[in-house]
Amino acid sequence: MQRKTAGFTLLELLVVMALMSLLILAMASALQTTSQTSERVDLALTRSDDLRIVSGFLQTTVGRISLQRRGYPYKEGTNRYYFEGQEAELMWLGVMPAGYAASGRSLMRLRQEVTDQGSPALVLQYLPWAGAAVEPDWSQATSHVLLNGVTQLQILYQDARPEPPVWSSSWTLTDQVPQRVRIVLQTDRGALPDLVVSMRPLPASDPRSRGAVFGGDVR
Repeated sequence: MQRKTAGFTLLELLVVMALMSLLILAMASALQTTSQTSERVDLALTRSDDLRIVSGFLQTTVGRISLQRRGYPYKEGTNRYYFEGQEAELMWLGVMPAGYAASGRSLMRLRQEVTDQGSPALVLQYLPWAGAAVEPDWSQATSHVLLNGVTQLQILYQDARPEPPVWSSSWTLTDQVPQRVRIVLQTDRGALPDLVVSMRPLPASDPRSRGAVFGGDVR
């Protein structure tokens, strides 16, 4: 007697095809999730590297200040040194790291602004220092984006004379510079850790032998 060849019924084929479709869909979803996770990790690592570089740059540049006195006529209430401290802007005379067009002693200004591309950023403007008798012309400054996505910049200044030291949102003393500055950044992804920079005078410009000029005694 001849035996009939066994095979799949139409219903069984439909079930198998449905299961295969679900399996393929699950695999595609898993691959997409893995790809998105990898992209987020890469973005976080890039962001971390950017923050580390910017932090190191600011520690180096803001932390090395020249206490050269202005040699040109300036408004009453202006700091006698090349230093201006506002809540959203900081200007100082320091040393630009090697590799920049204006490497060497430079006037620098840190601020938040919207770039030509329309995105918010932390921006450093700098000018080669032309001598104490020359008033800076910031219209000639070069701008360099330090960090994209910065929506708000707040700078606080430490007066070390009181005990405990006092932080304020602007620096109004005209014959001293602060002991430290605190840089607070808000970005489109949230707040960043505060950066506290100790301000150290360049040796050749330090007039402390003629009297304290440094936000109180150096601590």
